[in-house]
Amino acid sequence: MLQQRTLRQLAPQVTAVALATIATASAVLYASRTATALPQGTDTVMTVSGGPGSGFADLVEAVRPAVVNISIRTVQHISTRPDNDNSENSFSQRHGQEFGFRGQPQMREFMERFFGETVPKGPRGPMEARSLGSGFIIDAAGLVVTNHHVIGNADEIEVVLEDGRVFPATVRGSDQRTDLALLEIHANEPLPYVSFGDSDHARVGDWVIAIGNPFGLGGTTTSGIVSARGRDINSGPYVDYIQIDASINRGNSGGPLFNNAGEVIGVNTAIFSPNGGSVGIGFAIPASLAQNVISQLRDSGQVARAWLGVEIQAVGPDIAHSLGLGEPHGALVSRISPNSPAARSDLRTGDVIVSLDNEPVKRMRHLPRLIARTPTGQPVSFGVWRSGQEMMVTATLEPLKGSRQGLDQQEREPTRKLGLKLSMLDEANRQRLGNSGNGVLIQDVAPQSPAAHKGLRPGDIILKVGAKPVGTPEDVLNQVDLARADQQNKAILLLVERNGDQRYVAIKVG
Repeated sequence: MLQQRTLRQLAPQVTAVALATIATASAVLYASRTATALPQGTDTVMTVSGGPGSGFADLVEAVRPAVVNISIRTVQHISTRPDNDNSENSFSQRHGQEFGFRGQPQMREFMERFFGETVPKGPRGPMEARSLGSGFIIDAAGLVVTNHHVIGNADEIEVVLEDGRVFPATVRGSDQRTDLALLEIHANEPLPYVSFGDSDHARVGDWVIAIGNPFGLGGTTTSGIVSARGRDINSGPYVDYIQIDASINRGNSGGPLFNNAGEVIGVNTAIFSPNGGSVGIGFAIPASLAQNVISQLRDSGQVARAWLGVEIQAVGPDIAHSLGLGEPHGALVSRISPNSPAARSDLRTGDVIVSLDNEPVKRMRHLPRLIARTPTGQPVSFGVWRSGQEMMVTATLEPLKGSRQGLDQQEREPTRKLGLKLSMLDEANRQRLGNSGNGVLIQDVAPQSPAAHKGLRPGDIILKVGAKPVGTPEDVLNQVDLARADQQNKAILLLVERNGDQRYVAIKVG
């Protein structure tokens, strides 16, 4: 166990960077300089540029009024069995008298960890948690961009401007798959705002400026460069992140990343860190993706994506050589889902998809993003490599469930399949549960379910399903679906964290 803890502490974690705080609002410091709102119709607040020679003071002064702090209040309802519970699964009934630990809380905790069951401690009331994040205003009417994980489980949201004004906010739309959300606030006059720039033209080595609310300090500016493009941090198939070395920390989530023209080229989202603090490796969602998602959230409150219905894998040198493909590129089709658009086309397992409507698929992760933004209901052409030659295959894509529908589905499906109700692991829960990495929170466990019989309980965190790390309820569902489709798989293996300890649990999925 000591070895496991040591390895876990030293292993770097990709950490979402919203900040959980104590409930006293007075502990949060906000900037208090007066901001002048721009008139409606202005395309951007930025008319100056900066650099390492002249500094960034003029640029920061121009854009900072549009950067906001976001305060979240969440009420967590925790259900536990009462002390007089005589149910079949009652820990006290099955183990309490024989071990004689009544009145000894340390022994109760030891037995709870050893047996992996809930020790009845009596009913508890709702717990209030507060967390902080960042955001930025994108139009004078009061639309605010932030991360989904900042506001995903919020009961109450407040947006705090640089001049100290506080506005209640509502969620205009939220997309869990790209971790983006759009809030709405209402003021009596036009608000300062910033505009998106072209992130596709940002090059490694370009200067960038991050502004946000780290550790609740508010209005903090850092600078650095673009360190890399197209980073995959295992957060889903739709985002290739911009890596930066500008310092971002907990509380920066949802804040803007500016180029030296004062345009937003990214949304700061995560850090790679062995200790939860900045070590100069941060990740931002590119503006090219964020702009499209935010536009859809503004118009309809959800994001429409197309669906093909294939499972794909990367094409490495060995696979490319065995298929006579030459240079490794494209996406290898490893499985076709029944009753999918792919199943109704001439696509086959073993095909390598190398283009979509003549746009090259340079690598495996490129294909899901191309499909997601392709219109549905119309035939599209896939270039595929098959039997040593390239050919064209036509398929008609269908709509994938939007983010709002998908979230509702995620609340129903886990209970039916495993006896679990799952949710995103937001920053308030990370702080409360002592988790600094990714994972999916177990909100509730159905009585007499497979999960209950294995000792899982609310507050546990699922880190992996099989060998695959998970970060959203959708990730868990996808892996469960795969296990259920495999007739040889009688159980699915979960890596679960509780009180800082990790253990594997096998649950039947048949």
